[in-house]
This record gives sequence, C-alpha cells and structure tokens, in this order.
Amino acid sequence: MRNQKHPQEKEDRQVVNQLLSAKEVGDFELTELGRLLIRYQNFPGAREIQQDLQKLLQNWQLDQEELFSKTRKIHACGSLRAGNIDQEQQDWS
Repeated sequence: MRNQKHPQEKEDRQVVNQLLSAKEVGDFELTELGRLLIRYQNFPGAREIQQDLQKLLQNWQLDQEELFSKTRKIHACGSLRAGNIDQEQQDWS
C-alpha cells in the first residue's frame, strides 16, 4: 500500500505538535483532535500523524467515541473560539 501525502499534512503537523505539547486539554484541543481524526480516518498515508492522534487519545484517556461525544456537546453549545479563529472559519476538509 502506498503512503500518500495529505494536502493539509504540513499544517496539520503543526496542530498535532501543539496538541502533543498542550499543558491543559480544553474544548479547543478536544475539537481539534476530533477534526483531525475525521480528516485522517481511512486516509492511506500520513501514518505519523495518525499514530500521534491515537497517542493523544491514549494520553488524554479517551477513546474515539468519548471524544466525539464531548465534541458534539461543545459544538451544540455554540461557536467555539480559540484566539481569533471561529470554528466556522476552520478547514474541516
């Protein structure tokens, strides 16, 4: 199987590195992890990012179902903000 390069991999690597170094896990970190898990689910490549996403789940003592349950609640409460970035402006593709 060929290891493809995702078009967003460079930017996503930066986000993953930030998540790996996060001192606290808040709403923004949870939703970013959920977004990236969805993006890379079944993607035939970007193995290092996929491994790091699984490492984050383990470090944060969550499974994917628990994470998605939490992020659905976060999104149901309204617009998520991190700095100047609204969730509506983020790239979810």
